[in-house]
Amino acid sequence: QVQLVVSGGGLVQTGASLRLSCAASGRIGSMGWFRQALGKAREFVAAITLSSGNTAYTDSVKGRFTISRDNAKNTMYLQMTTLKPEDSAVYYCAARPGYWMTSPGLYPYWGQGTQVTVSS
Repeated sequence: QVQLVVSGGGLVQTGASLRLSCAASGRIGSMGWFRQALGKAREFVAAITLSSGNTAYTDSVKGRFTISRDNAKNTMYLQMTTLKPEDSAVYYCAARPGYWMTSPGLYPYWGQGTQVTVSS
């Protein structure tokens, strides 16, 4: 059974940085971050294949967010910099067997969400 535990998040001002962490237990191939703003669908943010370190980002966060992993700790991180109000959302960690995907429906394992709020 795969379990994901998310930490990080909070309230920050525009331009600030935050780091999210997601600790995993169980056998997984890739992990991803998704976010869901109020009244909107859950959207892909970033993902990483654990064995290769291959990563993917949605266009709106490229150059500002960095996804990484520490395989020894079975933990994935999302370093978020230059945060904008439109980044405000509940952020979710997800995991799946195999390579990363951008569709949330392809991730069978989910951690709890963490709120990120960026004030203007």
